[in-house]
Amino acid sequence: MAAMDGSKINQATLVLLVLALVVGTYGQTCPNQLANLNVCAPFVVPGSTDLMPNSDCCGALQSIDRDCLCSTIQVATRLPTQCNLPVTCGN
Repeated sequence: MAAMDGSKINQATLVLLVLALVVGTYGQTCPNQLANLNVCAPFVVPGSTDLMPNSDCCGALQSIDRDCLCSTIQVATRLPTQCNLPVTCGN
């Protein structure tokens, strides 16, 4: 298996941290739903040439409970600030 570079390890760590935080809030259902989003990885990894999600990704996203998805997004957007990591995103 090829070694992962530091940025991919950081991304994987962030995903696991978000999942752990959601587990505390929603029990096992939400993390199980979020785990199904692995099929979307090719479309969200920086530098990917796959720009349009396929039907598997869209189906996985559509199957997630709205509260689970919204809470996960809220947690993910708060993490950099809470960890004193200044992040400026843009094109």
